[in-house]
Amino acid sequence: MTQNGLFAEAAVRYKDGLSPAERVKVYEKIRSGIWVYNGLFELVDSWTEQSDGRKVFKFKLRFAGNDLHDRPTVTTRLEDDRLIPSWVKLEVWKRDQGRCIDCSATSDLHFDHIIPYSKGGSSKDPKNIQILCGRHNLAKRDRIEYLEKSRAAVFET
Repeated sequence: MTQNGLFAEAAVRYKDGLSPAERVKVYEKIRSGIWVYNGLFELVDSWTEQSDGRKVFKFKLRFAGNDLHDRPTVTTRLEDDRLIPSWVKLEVWKRDQGRCIDCSATSDLHFDHIIPYSKGGSSKDPKNIQILCGRHNLAKRDRIEYLEKSRAAVFET
């Protein structure tokens, strides 16, 4: 059975009350070879639809956190607001040219909130999102110090 078939079976078991919701890590394809981790989700429903003459699986997911050990601690609305929409990621990717704004690395890239979400920063404004490599994102943590000088004037307007 395909992975999608296994996911569909897990969703049916959950809907029938036979097992807890299956947790899956979800990645989003930005472009060929570039994937972004979107967090941990629970499979809560599945169905099939016709698309271009073939039968495809569709899934309903519920946000469950950012890691296998995370547990939701805020309302769904707030969790949804933390996620960076695809259109923002694509705009930031183009603006930052698919590179860390600090060292120009092109691998292990993260979308980072300039003003951290935990301090009120928006996920819906491309001016508040930047690309950092994993090393610089971990070094930054929840500080606001990595705002690129060339964007500082734009951010203030």
